[in-house]
Amino acid sequence: MNKHLSVVTVVLFSLWLAGCVPTDVHKPHYKAGTQENVWGAYDPENVDMSDIDENLTETETLITENMPDERVPRIEFPLDEYRSLARSGKGTIKGKIYLTNSYGGSQVLGGGTRLYLNPMTSYSNQWYEVSYIGGKKMQKADARLFNYLRFTAAESDGSFSFYGVPSGKYFLIGTVQCGEECGYATTKSIRLATKVEVYGNQVKVKDLTRKLD
Repeated sequence: MNKHLSVVTVVLFSLWLAGCVPTDVHKPHYKAGTQENVWGAYDPENVDMSDIDENLTETETLITENMPDERVPRIEFPLDEYRSLARSGKGTIKGKIYLTNSYGGSQVLGGGTRLYLNPMTSYSNQWYEVSYIGGKKMQKADARLFNYLRFTAAESDGSFSFYGVPSGKYFLIGTVQCGEECGYATTKSIRLATKVEVYGNQVKVKDLTRKLD
């Protein structure tokens, strides 16, 4: 038995050296309450990027099914600009994601929702101005963008944390599902985005929220 195990060990070690055995086990790309949110963890099969690609706007209803399907072209992906970004850091960004209901002022928590940190560049600035503020549809984001995003998920009470964040400026993005508690007949996805910056080992507290009219 020991001899058999030794043979198996040798074979597996040989395969590992040859690159035939994967050394990177797939982990969740965001997990609430942990420090497992890392750069370059995008997997299109597991991460829904509709918050960045789709036209969920900052308008009252945030629903635009009746708008013509005309998409604004994105600027050329500024690869050099992204390559100059730091890939590791010691900063922390934490807060709470929620909506404030205009009917009584109660909070609608974004428990379990995904959140992103999108580095502030000419590329993300265009998205913020055209899609989030302007409410226009845009062409699909360049896949290389996802190598520079950070993901996490909110706890049941809407609290969230990003750890190991490099110094810099970011767009903090998330979506809250809201229905009757917001005065809507059906559940709607309400996208939120705000600007945040962190430096060194700073712990930045920044809520992601808006008040419904």
